[in-house]
Amino acid sequence: MTIVTPPPTPENPWPVGLLAGKVRDWIDRLGTAWVEGEITQWNVAGGNVYGKLKDLEMDATVSFSIWSSVKSRVPADLKQGDRVIAAIKPNFWVKGGSLTMQVFEMRHVGLGDLLERLERLRRQLASEGLFGADRKRPLPFLPQCIGLVTGKDSDAEKDVLRNAQLRWPSVRFRVVHAAVQGDRMVGEVTAAIQTLDADPEVDVIIVARGGGDFQNLLGFSDEVLVRAAAAAHTPIVSAIGHEADRPLLDDVADLRASTPTDAAKRVVPDVGEELQAVRQARARLGQRLTHLINTEIDRLGQIRSRPVLANPQTLIEVRADELVRYVARSEELLHRTIERASTRLSELTAGLRALSPESTLRRGYAIAQLPSGAVLRDVADAPAETPLVLTLAAGTLGVTSSGPLTIPSESATGSRGPDTAR
Repeated sequence: MTIVTPPPTPENPWPVGLLAGKVRDWIDRLGTAWVEGEITQWNVAGGNVYGKLKDLEMDATVSFSIWSSVKSRVPADLKQGDRVIAAIKPNFWVKGGSLTMQVFEMRHVGLGDLLERLERLRRQLASEGLFGADRKRPLPFLPQCIGLVTGKDSDAEKDVLRNAQLRWPSVRFRVVHAAVQGDRMVGEVTAAIQTLDADPEVDVIIVARGGGDFQNLLGFSDEVLVRAAAAAHTPIVSAIGHEADRPLLDDVADLRASTPTDAAKRVVPDVGEELQAVRQARARLGQRLTHLINTEIDRLGQIRSRPVLANPQTLIEVRADELVRYVARSEELLHRTIERASTRLSELTAGLRALSPESTLRRGYAIAQLPSGAVLRDVADAPAETPLVLTLAAGTLGVTSSGPLTIPSESATGSRGPDTAR
């Protein structure tokens, strides 16, 4: 049984909840709808995606949300600027009074297969190391000749030439015109890069184009062109000028410039800035040298003002006086040492003479020696008729032993000591 609600009147208005419920019921009856548009906002928070989808022709935008539970049905490479089709179900939140669009599925528009192949190629080239930072070659500080690959009479060509010549008027360009979109683009740009790379006068190559939509820039992601740029020996600057859709040439190039103007500024130094830097360096060098010279002059003046250099004879006189004192002191010490040594020598000589056998002989003693030269110490060693040699204070005397004698008493003889020889 359906309950019919009377229409609201000033006397009988609807409650807010009733109106919100009717709006929710009406929106729920819309179901899920497939819509097409361009992603203008893409934010990820808590595993969910919150973004905005803009109409391709009209000024109309709707907000959408993608819950984490359905992200598996959404390409992982979606980003701001992509054209997509999405299965969206409107949802009116009664409590907050807000309308949201819940996305259940989202796909690239007409480019799904192409984008998938492009992503595979990107992963392949990255695995080969063609995007590695170690392959990036530094740009020359001041290139004498710059190679430029761009469209004929294009704004990109004019921007590069004008800005480079404003910064360094003497810079030279070697321009090779090529199609920068369409079927001929890959072959002509590849041939232009190879031609400029073979020219020994070209120091750096700029590939420039003034932006464009995704489909027009697909040629700059072609594998042939990208590998030709990676194989070049000359540093390459990619100046495609498109931030949303980054071509593979940007990744393989030695430097990516956001615009052709940015490429000119990053490749060619500003002559005014460089001259100013030279002037500043010369000024700092002059100040440093002046300070160093003044410091050395002051130090030399201090050295020259020292007394020893003001009157060098003073040093000699001081040293001469010291030398005289040292010589006098040395002589005094030497005389004292010699005197003490002489006194000690006399004392030792006197002691030696007192203990000398010669002194003993002079007091009346004699030394008896056997024929072998041995000193006679015991009468038993000299039997009777043994020849002996007596050493006296004045000469020697030969005698013959008569054997042991009886020594008379001191009172009878009036003398002491044995007499063993005759």
